[in-house]
Amino acid sequence: MSESKVTLIKERLKEVKYPGYSRDIVSFGFIKKVAECDGLVKIELQASGLNDSVKATIIQDIQNLLQKESGIKEVAVSFVDPAPTSTQPPLKKTNPNDPWQDQIPVEGVENIIAVASGKGGVGKSTVSVNLACALKSLGYRVGLMDCDIYGPSIPIMVGTHEKPQVIGEDRLVPIQKYGLNIMSIGFMIDEDEPVIWRGPMIQSAIKQFLHGVNWGPLDYLIVDLPPGTGDAQLSLAQQVPITGSVIVSTPQDVALIDAKKGVAMFKKINVPVLGIIENMSGFICPHCGERTDIFSTGGGKKEAEKQNVDFLGDVPLDLAIRQQGDSGIPIVVAQPDSSQSNAFLSIAQKVAEIIKNKK
Repeated sequence: MSESKVTLIKERLKEVKYPGYSRDIVSFGFIKKVAECDGLVKIELQASGLNDSVKATIIQDIQNLLQKESGIKEVAVSFVDPAPTSTQPPLKKTNPNDPWQDQIPVEGVENIIAVASGKGGVGKSTVSVNLACALKSLGYRVGLMDCDIYGPSIPIMVGTHEKPQVIGEDRLVPIQKYGLNIMSIGFMIDEDEPVIWRGPMIQSAIKQFLHGVNWGPLDYLIVDLPPGTGDAQLSLAQQVPITGSVIVSTPQDVALIDAKKGVAMFKKINVPVLGIIENMSGFICPHCGERTDIFSTGGGKKEAEKQNVDFLGDVPLDLAIRQQGDSGIPIVVAQPDSSQSNAFLSIAQKVAEIIKNKK
């Protein structure tokens, strides 16, 4: 086997795009093994959730590409079943009737905190980013995982679209920014490219982000979930033991109704609810200092009392928080001594204290 020939083949495979996307199959981590001997090339691909039509298209594209290469007589391409991504043993089930699959801890990660919301537009990603930065400023080792596959906003909020490096065959190196280890599907696709995936591919991506990324060592991995109670939330709960969830809501009734559903979902799947955060809680005019409760106020605290969970704190509806998020410099980083940053720091301290007391 010629190592130089194998290296050349791997480089050429970067020209094979995933059907319908601008991204290639190498960066997707599909290549498991490449071998060459006397003009015979054997390629093994590994991916979850692909239908037969997509697999056939990829195989055909590879063969069409490589058969044009000088010295290559035959190209054999096959898909193999994914191997387990972690050598850690699954957690033992205390309830044999538990509907979830065996969970595998994320290597090097001590605590996983899921940040969720019952509906969109409540500032969940803003809270996730600033909570991660606040925990980092408190001296913890922190990672941030963008689990919103369809609408990844973390790359904008941390100000980078850098592509993650791949080590070995399928291990990703998280992007480092503001002292955080960060991973998002937004780092892997063009900024304007939509993600049009069915459930199995979402599950596969989440699994790759959990067990195929060199996260640790981390004290906390903050997972920014998409709004609602769908595939991403269930996939996360099935695959890893979650230390606890944080529910983000705005004060008005329509948001609190959905927040209540989020609390109920996590309780139903046996994930502890660490508490509720009330975001956009009152607008302070930057000119006169007058407070206006645009979305009402106090609803998050009342709902936390109803649900018998902790109220973690409130965050104001503030122009600076929005501007810093859009500029890619979170408010906790840009203005660490501001009242807005203090709100996130207070929440981070409460989250860390609750987790410490639960152990």
